[in-house]
Amino acid sequence: MSQITGFYGGKFMPLHKGHLYCIDVSARQCDKVVIIMFINGDEELEILKTHDEEELTVEYRIKQLEKVCKLYDNVSFYIIDDTFCRNDKGENIWDMETPLVREHVPVMDYVYSSEPQYGDYFKRAYPEATHVIVDEKRVHYPISGTMIRAMELLEEKKLWIV
Repeated sequence: MSQITGFYGGKFMPLHKGHLYCIDVSARQCDKVVIIMFINGDEELEILKTHDEEELTVEYRIKQLEKVCKLYDNVSFYIIDDTFCRNDKGENIWDMETPLVREHVPVMDYVYSSEPQYGDYFKRAYPEATHVIVDEKRVHYPISGTMIRAMELLEEKKLWIV
């Protein structure tokens, strides 16, 4: 019997309960799950120009994801530096990330997200994998990283940040 492998990637800016839910769902559905945090992408660098919260720093996010991944025997965690995943216009190109992801996940059965709009990219990049959309309508945890970063009071953010 072959091992069922899942992949879940993101910036995790910040790591929040919706991310934890997706990690938990994938860990229960797969024999092996690979979590990849993408760092130094253009979107991340733009966010960091206007947000200086500790929870958004690379170091903090790495520490939090390492803690979470240690809770599961079947989850591993890697970092991909997107510094060189840009075209000549400076745009971050997901297709340039694909071979870097494949170094850690050569074959996958499932790719996880909460965003249906990623489906076309996933079909192209990981054609063998089924895109599993977890909590698309944010029913379990009605939050996103964009919403957290938009909150004005740090105390409100603490309700959602890990």
